[in-house]
Amino acid sequence: MDAWPFAGMNRRCAARWLALGTFVGAVGSAWAVYPERPLTLIVPFAPGGSSDIIARTIAPELSARLGQPIVVENYAGAGGVLGMTRAVRATADGYSLLLGSGSEVLINKLINPALQFDGLRDLRPVAFVGTGPMVLVGKKALPPNTASELAAYAKDPKHLLNYASAGNGTPMHVAGELFNLKAQTRISHVPYRGASPALVDVMGGQIELGIATLTAAQSFIKAGKIKAYGVLSREKSPLAPDLAAIGQTPGLEAVDLGVWFGLFAPAKTPNDVTARLETAARAVLANPEIVRKLAEQGVAASGASAGELKAFMAQEVEKYRAVVKAADIKPQ
Repeated sequence: MDAWPFAGMNRRCAARWLALGTFVGAVGSAWAVYPERPLTLIVPFAPGGSSDIIARTIAPELSARLGQPIVVENYAGAGGVLGMTRAVRATADGYSLLLGSGSEVLINKLINPALQFDGLRDLRPVAFVGTGPMVLVGKKALPPNTASELAAYAKDPKHLLNYASAGNGTPMHVAGELFNLKAQTRISHVPYRGASPALVDVMGGQIELGIATLTAAQSFIKAGKIKAYGVLSREKSPLAPDLAAIGQTPGLEAVDLGVWFGLFAPAKTPNDVTARLETAARAVLANPEIVRKLAEQGVAASGASAGELKAFMAQEVEKYRAVVKAADIKPQ
């Protein structure tokens, strides 16, 4: 028997086969020990916002379960577009993740079809992080005290009302237009650069109404500085049981829209890598301490699977699409 194992080949060809085998073996070993270096968790908004707080709440525990550091990277700008773009263009190797929400993952593309990315196509769900209610609030001096009274008050042409949101194309903006559509009102939208300045102006009476996440609004509500009309959903929120559910108001049953957050990877990330990430992330979101911390931020931890998040997104995008079209929401 020939001692050379590639008998019949010239030695240059055989060397190439040996090199290829070494490369394939190395790749296999790399995936087998994933992760072997630090991960980056992209947050497409500035520090201090809901997405940033949630990312920094789950990152340490996720890091412990994966055995590698996780660096939270705030890549803010253009209403989440810059961070989304960075995430979908990242190498699909499991080392770049996105803490995404409905705003940048779905709504931006509906409002501006010219955007080069599509959240449903270019991202791979890893785990459903959680959901939170949005609340409709008003200045203390505004006469109506319930959503029903507010709808009737707003229909009077003598009452010219405006509502503030955290920005054009945010879920708060879409929720405000959904309220307009179902209440048959024409409350004008005023976009702000974030929830905080919007709520400060509602508190100060510079604007009549505002729509914000419970996370942003709860301290103002608890302090009695603004009036709360309720959460924009069909059911009361266990995170704020004292607030009415606007979707239980006759005529406003279709007002049911909240905020949600998910963990994502670039679309072509390998199955074994996303499976590892999903297992770790769902374990984190089942941790009672993480559940408590998220609840303090107005977010109910989910921990649902990647498949469940994908199905949820398919439903949400149709809700958003209907409102964006009916209200003719355009990019700024």
